[in-house]
Amino acid sequence: MNSLGKLKIENYKPLRELVFQHLREAILEGKLEPGRRLMEMQLAEELGVSRTPVREAIRKLELEGLVMMVPRKGAYVADVSVRDVMEVLEIRGALEGLAASLAADRMTEEQIEMLKTIAEEFKDCHLKQDTQGMIDKDIEFHEIIFLSTRNQKLYQVSQSLREQIYRFRVKYISEYSKSDEIVAEHRKICEAIAERDAEKAYVCGMEHISSLANHMMEQVWPAGKKKQRSQEPKR
Repeated sequence: MNSLGKLKIENYKPLRELVFQHLREAILEGKLEPGRRLMEMQLAEELGVSRTPVREAIRKLELEGLVMMVPRKGAYVADVSVRDVMEVLEIRGALEGLAASLAADRMTEEQIEMLKTIAEEFKDCHLKQDTQGMIDKDIEFHEIIFLSTRNQKLYQVSQSLREQIYRFRVKYISEYSKSDEIVAEHRKICEAIAERDAEKAYVCGMEHISSLANHMMEQVWPAGKKKQRSQEPKR
């Protein structure tokens, strides 16, 4: 079980908000794993606060879908369902392709060099088996692509999905065997953007997310894939 550590008190923020943000971050980063029971007293002691702000934070997390309340049992960290993953990735695939194609036209030479550097840094983290480093660099890689489009609405939509993606990003990047594929896919995206080939960049961006979706279904949630197939109409 991961330790959350004592809460850092900030005078300008209400305690309930600090507890909420701390627990929310712990869930998104996987420190509080899906299915873990959230016991008020234990969390309060661990964070060094009373039970009241913890109780309020759990209620707020339930409203966000990060916590589920089970009658007569208590609060649990909500799992990431197959349906959640596939719905988010379908949207993200379309956005990624669009962003990469726009980046091929609009990304500055300086940003292209930054993108290449980040891709290399991801590769270095991969070789060192530094999971958190890979997660951070993966976020940076996609962030610069969306920012370079200079399309504020597109960037905002991508950000709205960012936290949902973060929860299962930890799952798939932590599997070392998958990371070499991500390295290759990042390289292809970099090359397409550097060549100013918008069509190629679009395809590379889409395929990158499609590869992720296939991996998630085959390796992380294989039972979900079987269920999905069983629900397909027979021909």
